[in-house]
Amino acid sequence: MFNGRINYIIKICRFVLTGFIITICSTVVAQEKIEGLLYLDHSPVSIEIIDGRISDIKRLKDVPENFPKVYIAPGFIDNQVNGFAGVTFALGNGDLTSEGVIKATKTLWEVGVTTYLPTLTTNSKDLMLKNLSILAKTKEEPDLYGSIAGFHLEGPYISPKDGYRGAHPKEHVRDPDWNEFMDLYQASGGNILQVTVAPETEGALEFITKCKNAGIKVGLGHHNSSMDFIKQAIDRGAIIATHLGNGIAGNIDRHHNPLWPQLSDDRLMISIICDGFHIPPEVIRVFYKAKGPEMTILTSDVTSFGGLPPGNYLTGDGEPIEINQEGKLWNLAQNSLYGSASPITKGVGHVMKVTGCSLGDAIQMASTNPARLYGLDDRGEILTGMRADLVIFSLEDYKIIIHKTIVSGNVVYTD
Repeated sequence: MFNGRINYIIKICRFVLTGFIITICSTVVAQEKIEGLLYLDHSPVSIEIIDGRISDIKRLKDVPENFPKVYIAPGFIDNQVNGFAGVTFALGNGDLTSEGVIKATKTLWEVGVTTYLPTLTTNSKDLMLKNLSILAKTKEEPDLYGSIAGFHLEGPYISPKDGYRGAHPKEHVRDPDWNEFMDLYQASGGNILQVTVAPETEGALEFITKCKNAGIKVGLGHHNSSMDFIKQAIDRGAIIATHLGNGIAGNIDRHHNPLWPQLSDDRLMISIICDGFHIPPEVIRVFYKAKGPEMTILTSDVTSFGGLPPGNYLTGDGEPIEINQEGKLWNLAQNSLYGSASPITKGVGHVMKVTGCSLGDAIQMASTNPARLYGLDDRGEILTGMRADLVIFSLEDYKIIIHKTIVSGNVVYTD
């Protein structure tokens, strides 16, 4: 009688839902199977998910004519998200809320971002402490499935010089201060994974050494460093150039400038914004040829205007800006870019278009490389035992069209 009851329970717990086979048994093991073309070589595969992890990957030899013509890839990992869907992590008047963070995260799922680093830019210590505390608390929300891996602090320890400082408010730019940083780190719950600094500033080299010893990744950005400072910074542990080609003055010496030392040092990774507006195609090609897919990370540097429809908006300071049909975020008063409104999803297609790289290489730069950089050993690739952080998409004229996003085995978005 006992065995009969178990068989009955198993029978009623088997069902088919939205094309996926899900089995729930007495040990509460959830099983799911997805099929499509593997992003690496476009071969048809069947991927089985059990308890949020990839349990099996089968190469399929004979497939029917109606086999889904969609790609399966690891979810995108964006290391520089200043905000999204109208939510800012860095600016504003201290109006960040847990609800806003959750909204931004779930909207990022819709564009295939399964892991990201909320990024705080230069601001007052009080605001940064408050926002980091809110982010640290919200990071642990079970409904987010670990999508927030940690935080990126871009500033305030950057160059105060116009051009190199970019849009960071000058009144809040300051030299590296380890005691202040430790206060910020504590407020973050120990979750600051990267800090971007200008190595030529007072005390920056010692600061980089301390970050390296604490296991915090150091990026070089918004700086006007000489080759000597850049080499010393890398010697001490700096590992990535933050959005190379941006955060630099428009007029620089043709030979002695911050670009060449960062491109020429094989120890330094680079991140680049491939939204089609921040860097011209020929510059992306040069950067890609210098670093290759192994040492390049795609990032969005997206602002709170990402995910919003085209139209006219106002900044927090009341300046008029516009998002055009192509996704360019334009400051109408200053006749200049205001930042990015495009998610990393656009960069995956754009880097393929301008460099000729494969889909596999583009995904490596948007997923595998950032996972390796930040020690996220459970994601960024499709391997058995890894978290089932997956995106199912089609590719049309170098445009990624997301059809389904899965985070830790949970379907969080379908089109």
